Amino acid sequence: MERVGGGTAPQQALAGVRVIDAATLGAAPLAAALMAEFGADVIKVEHPKRGDPLRDWGGKRNGIGLLWKSIGRNKRSITLDLHFPEGQDLLRELVKEADVLIVNFRPGRLEKWGLAWEHLHAINPKLIMLQITGFGYTGPYASRPGFGTLGEAMSGFAHTTGPADGPPTLPPFMLADGVASLNAVNAVMFALYHRDVHGADGQFIDLNLIEPLMRLLEHMYLEHDQLGVNASRNGNRWNVSVPRNTYKTSDGKWIATSGSSPTVAARIFKAIGREELASHPEFGDAQGRLRRADEIDGMVAEWVLRHPQAEVLRVLEEAEVAVAPVYDIATLMSDPHIVAREAFLTIDDPELGPMRVQAPAARLSETQGRVKHLGPVLGSSNDEIYSGLLGLSEDRMNTLKSKGVI
Repeated sequence: MERVGGGTAPQQALAGVRVIDAATLGAAPLAAALMAEFGADVIKVEHPKRGDPLRDWGGKRNGIGLLWKSIGRNKRSITLDLHFPEGQDLLRELVKEADVLIVNFRPGRLEKWGLAWEHLHAINPKLIMLQITGFGYTGPYASRPGFGTLGEAMSGFAHTTGPADGPPTLPPFMLADGVASLNAVNAVMFALYHRDVHGADGQFIDLNLIEPLMRLLEHMYLEHDQLGVNASRNGNRWNVSVPRNTYKTSDGKWIATSGSSPTVAARIFKAIGREELASHPEFGDAQGRLRRADEIDGMVAEWVLRHPQAEVLRVLEEAEVAVAPVYDIATLMSDPHIVAREAFLTIDDPELGPMRVQAPAARLSETQGRVKHLGPVLGSSNDEIYSGLLGLSEDRMNTLKSKGVI
């Protein structure tokens, strides 16, 4: 299937949907980027002087943030300071022409500016408003500042991640933000479907950075509620599947495998020369394997450690075992399967030249996602949006610029 980077292509799934991305940093702008990949017209609203702080996150080249370039993909950037009444009026004008508004201000800020949901809904009853906050729009913690790190901590993820004798472990990437962004896109699509198929009005979507990640840990909550089990750290093991771990090979590399089903576990035993264990009552049964997890893990680790990675992978793959090498980033990006899948696209950026970014993950046979361009220069679409879309005169534009509103 063709992976489209630029040029012409069939109309995309979200063509005609206009999104105002008036959020900053992780989850909310990432949700907007995912919609932009599939054809939504995303107008990125940024502070005239600072822009989205995401522009300064992570590695830079030529002073330009690389993560911004990817998460800013396919968006049009305008500048707007909402602290000014004129800026608030301009957002109201933009909302009149929008299908979706994405924000992540703490509860109370938009109300102070006269931009609360009920005000914007009155201006545009068909508007869908997505608000992603650290703790949600309601509850005793609603007004607290929050980032993904707090979601990773409070959801139970950090408590259950890491070695048993080590500290709670946070991920070195935007896990809570990323999971929230995927839930956010789902919610927006549900609301769009309800609006457009059932002839309804738009609606308000309240999403935080804790609950989406909680959903992935659901089995832990169920076991605590029904069985009184409070999950704890157990390294790479999981109390559902044995064997399941990372294992070091004789050449100092690593592989990962999981015997999540009885048939796969039996194949692992056969591959390491212990075929008789598959019919043993303590090894052929999932609960039995959990009771003897240390023993099973030890025998798999001992076998793997006697062989180089390539040999381990060959033997286990021939036995139809679920196995994979543990990659670093460099190895991942050069893997022939990832290359064949065109998981990365090279996009020519006017500021940085050719740059590789991840392609849209979902493959749609008729309306495939596209990366038309990377994150734009701050305010590069001001004239296009304010003059072209909203019809502001040149004098009005100059006045707004001189006051620092845009």
